[in-house]
Amino acid sequence: MSHDPLGSRAYVELIEFVRTLRQQQTDAEQLMWMLLRNRRFLGLKFRRQHPFTPYVLDFYCESLKLGIELDGGQHNTPEARQYDLDRSRYLADRGVKLVRFWNHEVLTDFETVVEAIALHADKIMKGRISKE
Repeated sequence: MSHDPLGSRAYVELIEFVRTLRQQQTDAEQLMWMLLRNRRFLGLKFRRQHPFTPYVLDFYCESLKLGIELDGGQHNTPEARQYDLDRSRYLADRGVKLVRFWNHEVLTDFETVVEAIALHADKIMKGRISKE
């Protein structure tokens, strides 16, 4: 689902950027994608490098409105932390629940990361059932 009109110059550039990101995945992103692709994780459909204009989410499950971000060291500067905070607020205002992990967490403690994602997904799914 796009969040910008097709044909706009900015959106076309964003899609080109997404293609580049998909070709240049980090080791952590590759490992996470092996878990999430083809509905392997809890039967949920995830997309990688999903455009959510003006941002790109590393992984996104539209049915749960759940985004997963894997961060490297470049996210550990004051400017990057502020950018990530603004981005998280923007996504939250649009109903997206964002969970973040450091790349090294994914590579060194993958089981704990997977459990955390499962807990977030379960919480979202249970919240929907109780509202029905």
